[in-house]
Amino acid sequence: MTTLSNFGVKLRPLEREDLRFVHKLDNNSHIMRYWFEEPYEAYVELVQIYDRHVHDQTERRFILESDAAEMVGLVELVEINHIHRRAEFQIIVAPHAQGKGYASSATLLAIEYAFHVLNLYKLYLYVDAENVKAIHIYEKCGFVKECELKSEFFVNGEYRDAVRMCMFQSDHVAVGQGRR
Repeated sequence: MTTLSNFGVKLRPLEREDLRFVHKLDNNSHIMRYWFEEPYEAYVELVQIYDRHVHDQTERRFILESDAAEMVGLVELVEINHIHRRAEFQIIVAPHAQGKGYASSATLLAIEYAFHVLNLYKLYLYVDAENVKAIHIYEKCGFVKECELKSEFFVNGEYRDAVRMCMFQSDHVAVGQGRR
């Protein structure tokens, strides 16, 4: 897998040496609340998951780096389905790096990879319905709201609504050609 760079950031494949950084993100309850996942994963468990999935063709995991080669986030394409040509997009930007444009830039790079390298037809994501900042970023990058899922995830003692957003390869290509 090659390194992708543009927009002032770089996506590179997740390596075993990056797992301490990922572990720190995974153990931040505020971050995991927006990923609809339980925080506080053991490091040994993360290593086992990495080893089990390192050659899995249904997922791609990237470290998001700044121009200064600082790790500032994690980007994932998961649930890659080669028959239906779709995948789920996920992103975490480390708290210290938020508000600097990394999420938008990384999202655009992931979209390029999904459509122009993996030749996917559809890219989708789930976002907390109250996460207005994230929804704005995704819409700015070309995602559209597909549906709202009521009480879809249980986080911090309550059920949360989620929005499923998507983008199709043909729409992305049409928008990209319109910019040229």
